[in-house]
Amino acid sequence: MTDNNTTDKTRYSDEELQEFKQLILDKIEEARKNYDSLMSNIKAEENPTFKALEESAENTSREEAAARAQRQMEYIRKLQGALVRIENKTYGVCRITGKLIPKGRLMAVPHTTLSVEGKEIEQQRKQHRF
Repeated sequence: MTDNNTTDKTRYSDEELQEFKQLILDKIEEARKNYDSLMSNIKAEENPTFKALEESAENTSREEAAARAQRQMEYIRKLQGALVRIENKTYGVCRITGKLIPKGRLMAVPHTTLSVEGKEIEQQRKQHRF
C-alpha cells in the first residue's frame, strides 16, 4: 500500500503536472518579457549619435545586455524542455537517481532535471574526471 509521499511515487499526478505546467508557463511569459525588454534596450543603444568616448561605455553596456538576453533565452529553452517532460509525464523525475524530485525544489527551480542527491552525484563524477 502506498501513500502520497514522494518516496513512494514514481511520478507526479496529472493534477500536479498541470500545476507545474502553469507555473512554468508563467515563468516563460515573465522571461520573454525580460528578454524583449533587454533586446529593445540593445536596439535603442545602437543609435549612431554617440561620441567616441561614450561608445566604449555603450559597447560594454550593450555586451552586458546581450549576455543577459542570451541567458534569458537559455532559461526559456530549459523551461520549454520542462514542458515537454510534463507532456511525456517524466517531469520531476531525477535523471541520475530515477527518484522524484521534491515538489519544493521543482517550485523553486522548475526546469531542474536533478534532485539534490542527483546533483551531488553528478558533481562527484565531474571531480573524478579531472
